[in-house]
Order: sequence, then C-alpha cells, then structure tokens
Amino acid sequence: MQITAIYPGTFDPVTNGHLDLIKRASTLYEYVVIGVAENVRKKPLFSLDERIELLRSVTEKQLNIKVIGFNNLLIDFAKQQHASVILRGLRTVSDFEYEFQLARINRRLSPELESIFLMPSEHDEFISSTMVREIARLNGDISSLVPPIVQQSLIQKFITE
Repeated sequence: MQITAIYPGTFDPVTNGHLDLIKRASTLYEYVVIGVAENVRKKPLFSLDERIELLRSVTEKQLNIKVIGFNNLLIDFAKQQHASVILRGLRTVSDFEYEFQLARINRRLSPELESIFLMPSEHDEFISSTMVREIARLNGDISSLVPPIVQQSLIQKFITE
C-alpha cells in the first residue's frame, strides 16, 4: 500500500528545519506532498508562487516530493492529493498544544486522515521562519538557518524594501 503524506505550512521562508523534516518524511513515506498554504491572513513576505518556487528548488533532487500551493481547507487538500497522513513538525511544548488542537479538529472532520508529528533534529529545532525573517531584516547572518537560494532571496527582499 502506497502512503502519501501531506506536509502543510506557510514556509515563509523554507528553513533548514523544514528541510530536515522533509528529508526524513521522504524516507518514511512513498510520496510526500508539501502543501504551501496561501494564508494571506499571515501577510507573508514571499508570494505563494515565490514560496513554491523556493521549495521546488531546494527539494528537486528528492524524487518522491511534490510541491503544491493550496488555499482551501487542509483536509480537502489532503483528499485531493489522496493523502492519508498529515505530517507536522513540533519544536516546542507550545507547538504541541496548538498542533494537538489542529489534529483533533482534523480527525473530527476527516477520521481517515492521521496526523503524525516529527521533531526536527537538535541542530535545527530552534529555527523558525519568523526568526529567520527578523534576523535577515536586520542584516544578520542566516547562512546556517536556510539554504543559500533562500538566503539570497531574503537579502533581495529586504534590499528592495
């Protein structure tokens, strides 16, 4: 039985922590769909198309990964992708509390979808997109937090502001 997992998020921007989870998920599941949420409520720095392109460029060598944008309910997106697993990352206790609530409501709405949680490696567990954006905005060194193409894209974003 082929299992497809969805790894949803805003990915604004994609970080080494995200990539750690993506790489590990790609060894656990036959197929991993990275669902890039439009999420205009969060007012992302990068457009949906930019976030999709960055993710595609940093995952292009992983053959069982597909990157797709979405703007509908996660459970509907998962059904469209024939996924049976929603993959989520946990860095902190507060992440757990939030993700636990999401998992419960997703299970209520779609009992056949299973939420699976992965913790990033110790090396990457503190990284968040919010922190990366702020460090980049203040001209800090983010080279150990994101892939080079993401670093270049962030520098370009803040130069043009």
